[in-house]
Amino acid sequence: MSNTNNLPSPKATADTGPFWAAAAQGKLLLRRCRECSQVHYYPRPNCPFCSGETDWVDSAGKGEVYTFSVMQRADPPYVMAYVRLDEGVAMMTNIVDCDPSAVAIGMKVKAVYRPTGDGTLVPMFAPA
Repeated sequence: MSNTNNLPSPKATADTGPFWAAAAQGKLLLRRCRECSQVHYYPRPNCPFCSGETDWVDSAGKGEVYTFSVMQRADPPYVMAYVRLDEGVAMMTNIVDCDPSAVAIGMKVKAVYRPTGDGTLVPMFAPA
């Protein structure tokens, strides 16, 4: 159960500003290509698959742990993971609100939002 108040705050850019604004409202946004319809994460204006233009789309914020690592040397220990969202994209994140020893590959998770040091909300995931 990591202390997220020690996390550095993200710097919003023209490309990521809507993502962070949505996170402040408890919403997770992804980008979808207008040409090939592929959804992707990390937010960027051009599709990484075909270079087409993209639009923001809502994510349900649900998925499962694809892989993870417990940072045992941290005090307290915390979990870094890749979560595969139901929309098909993988997102590097933290797993929170559970004992690190309870995390398992395939565990169903949902998006939650935790504040950084300046109060900026960052999406993380907790057991569903």
